[in-house]
Amino acid sequence: MKLFVTGAAGFIGSNVVDRLLSEGHEVVGFDNFVTGRREFLENAGKLPTFAMTKGDLLDTESLRSAMAGCEAVVHLAANADVRFGLDHPGRDLEQNTIVTFNVLEAMRANGIKRLIFSSTGSVYGEPEVFPTPEDAPFPLQTSLYGASKLACEGMISAYCTGYGFQATIFRFVSILGERYTHGHVFDFVRALRRDPSRLRVLGNGEQRKSYLYVGDCANAVVMVLDHPPVGVDVLNLGTDEYCQVNDSIGWICARLGVHPAIEHAGGERGWVGDSPFIHLNCGRIRALGWTPSLSIRQGVEKTVDYLQANRWVMDPLA
Repeated sequence: MKLFVTGAAGFIGSNVVDRLLSEGHEVVGFDNFVTGRREFLENAGKLPTFAMTKGDLLDTESLRSAMAGCEAVVHLAANADVRFGLDHPGRDLEQNTIVTFNVLEAMRANGIKRLIFSSTGSVYGEPEVFPTPEDAPFPLQTSLYGASKLACEGMISAYCTGYGFQATIFRFVSILGERYTHGHVFDFVRALRRDPSRLRVLGNGEQRKSYLYVGDCANAVVMVLDHPPVGVDVLNLGTDEYCQVNDSIGWICARLGVHPAIEHAGGERGWVGDSPFIHLNCGRIRALGWTPSLSIRQGVEKTVDYLQANRWVMDPLA
């Protein structure tokens, strides 16, 4: 199958590209390289089944042209700067919602009807049901990121109904692993490289979070290609466990061999919109045969090892 992958040079995107290529698919990558890294596509670029287009999803003409001839779209590009959403309120709308509309219209122009989309567990806001299933009642939205992704889901569902699209929507927990470029492990490792004697932590460290190894995420994307839904299918993607932020700090420090003084900022949230408890019910995708290969702790440790071995990723400190 010939697949069009947005955000192909990013953390998740480049891992998905490599996984798709290893399965024999042909891949056309699309990325503006604002946060994506060309180095992440070094192996993919050696293969004749991979082609890369530098472009912006806001440029509808170049998007339609690059997508021509593909059979399905894996839409992973997004503004992932969740923590600072309130500082740039237009960014989530533009880089998540509007570009998703552009992707849908480019698909329609090219006669492509199969879509895999990366949404987020943040759309659940602060739910009352744990582990949270896909059909949980939606509370008020608590972050601009989650709200923009929920708007994307609504548009995708409408295109499935109106134009006969087939869409798989993944609601991810936080992903970590090789090529990781943002998030709590990245921030803590970088901070401890600066000063291994102390670590400042947003919130009280008791926030309960679920994380997933990027290789397991890529495996899920590949697997659902063989399970096209009728209309739209929404799947939570995560592990069956969660940890406290303090647990993760302990694993990171042990891996680095440091013993910093921990300074908690206090409060149950790290920032406005930060959900203090994320734990998704992933029974639906498990019923399709998918299962994670690594625990949260193993995923955190592999991420630390990768950042230590590839310090250039943490520029300008490298």
